[in-house]
Amino acid sequence: MNYRERKQGVANLNIESKNYLFPSDSPEQTQQFAERLASLLGPGDVIALEGDLGAGKTTFTQGLAKGLGIKTVVNSPTFTIIKEYQGILPLYHMDVYRVDDEFEELGFDEYLYGEGITVVEWASMIRSVLPPVLLEICIKRTAGDSREVQVTAHGDHFISVCEELIG
Repeated sequence: MNYRERKQGVANLNIESKNYLFPSDSPEQTQQFAERLASLLGPGDVIALEGDLGAGKTTFTQGLAKGLGIKTVVNSPTFTIIKEYQGILPLYHMDVYRVDDEFEELGFDEYLYGEGITVVEWASMIRSVLPPVLLEICIKRTAGDSREVQVTAHGDHFISVCEELIG
């Protein structure tokens, strides 16, 4: 079964969504937030990551990697499209800014429905092929090094994750 068939299988579910806001005053706080988030994620979880250039998407992913026990350098997969890292769980870090219609040919569904955690930068470019149950994160600059981490949790699992983060 490919990703479109899996997506259609859950398309008729009534999926609850809830919005959250997490302020960050520094790149270190953004990484700490992501590190805490990593401890609450599990196999097959997908994060749709948005933000302007320089907003902190890679900084966020570095914190997530640290939380998964990944020791190697994590950087943006801008020109490689996807990078895989091994930790407590695999981390699949995608940058789909330059991906057009070749999504299926690249085998992304193996990552999106795999055993690791998938982070998709510029996820809005392929939103129609992402699973409906996911965590949307948009990082916005406010002033200086400060950021707003806007989170939309789609599905009970991710709502529980966010409630744990604020609890």
